[in-house]
Amino acid sequence: MRVNPEILRFLEQKGAIIPEKGSNLHTVRLRIPGGIISTEQLLGIGRALRTRGLGAVHLTTRQTIEIPHLALEKIPPLLKALGKTGIYLGAEHEEIVNITACPGTDRCRLSNIPTNTLLERLDRLHFGREMPVRVRIAISACPNGCMSERLSEIGVTGLREPIRNEGLCTACGTCANTCREKAITMVNGRLVLDYTRCVQCGMCIDSCPFHIIRGSKPRYLVTVGGRRGRHPVIGRELVRVDSEEKAGKVVDRVVDWIYRYAYSGSTLTDQLDSMNFKGFRDRIIKEFAAVENREP
Repeated sequence: MRVNPEILRFLEQKGAIIPEKGSNLHTVRLRIPGGIISTEQLLGIGRALRTRGLGAVHLTTRQTIEIPHLALEKIPPLLKALGKTGIYLGAEHEEIVNITACPGTDRCRLSNIPTNTLLERLDRLHFGREMPVRVRIAISACPNGCMSERLSEIGVTGLREPIRNEGLCTACGTCANTCREKAITMVNGRLVLDYTRCVQCGMCIDSCPFHIIRGSKPRYLVTVGGRRGRHPVIGRELVRVDSEEKAGKVVDRVVDWIYRYAYSGSTLTDQLDSMNFKGFRDRIIKEFAAVENREP
């Protein structure tokens, strides 16, 4: 099939136009950070597709939309139409791809941190940046990990450490029954918290009927080098910081570090040691005066 050279030049600059198996058609992945889209934008996508005789879309696992079965010559005018509603092409290859996030404190009862402003900042600064390897950034507001952030190249997890006042505790057992990690147990009539089991999810804090368990200031855990796919790997702990501002700056440093020191042809997971992750981790902890950082 002959394609207009101008269209080919246009497509060469774009990363989220994906060839489909066994045909000359392509799938287009859109940029929808955090899966957040206005009703007007949603209607705009529908109108743009319907007027071009296109059918259903695919809602992806990474909170975006893919439009399948497109002939190459249809893609530029479709993207132009979508751009009028503020919807643009996503990313797919050695780039920072669609950044994902859970709802956070905006509406999730289990959340420890807000996610929307951090999501907006990271998307604005880093989305689509060319990198040596594909980089996924994901944010989860608690260790339940709904966004599989620790399986991403860069993950941010919201934590909250329980702080108990044993002198006031009535040993009612509500927190122990709530804890999914069995980190709180009854020992000789007293409730004991095992910090080696605690994942700092904050559920025991919210469950205490007498508000005796207090929570620390929310922490932001940043992990690096996670991997999805056929051989999943949990990312290594980089640092724990005590503010969204610090978390954003840490992610900035990680992106720059990957850009400078990673190489193509291998996943970030397999490169961490050759990139001197330990030395990078030591510098980050020193720079951001991190709290409660654990050895990986």
